[in-house]
Amino acid sequence: MKSGKTTGLVYSTESGRMCPDCRRALGECTCKGGQSAVILGDGKVSVSRQTKGRGGKCVTVVKGLALDAIALAALGKQLRSACGSGGTVKDGVIEVQGDHCELVMDWLTKQGHKPKRTGG
Repeated sequence: MKSGKTTGLVYSTESGRMCPDCRRALGECTCKGGQSAVILGDGKVSVSRQTKGRGGKCVTVVKGLALDAIALAALGKQLRSACGSGGTVKDGVIEVQGDHCELVMDWLTKQGHKPKRTGG
């Protein structure tokens, strides 16, 4: 065990995951206001199609949206519903399963973003 670093409760069966900073349940976290307001993208929205590292499966990737984590997750859910497929949002990147580049670009344009197609 490393010395000098305080360890604390990470998970509780009563309240679930615990915040490492304020040591409260994530739902009652007092320090989450500063974390959720962090904008993850740079505002240059790019849409691309990737298959690398996915066993040959195609994924549409949206990067650069200038939104915080909560707004990005909500937008990801709306995009997945519009495309009728699954996907995820992680590290400021929205991934939608399947080749939906044109549909995603049209949908983002209607929402007021200016996406650009990148890649092949």
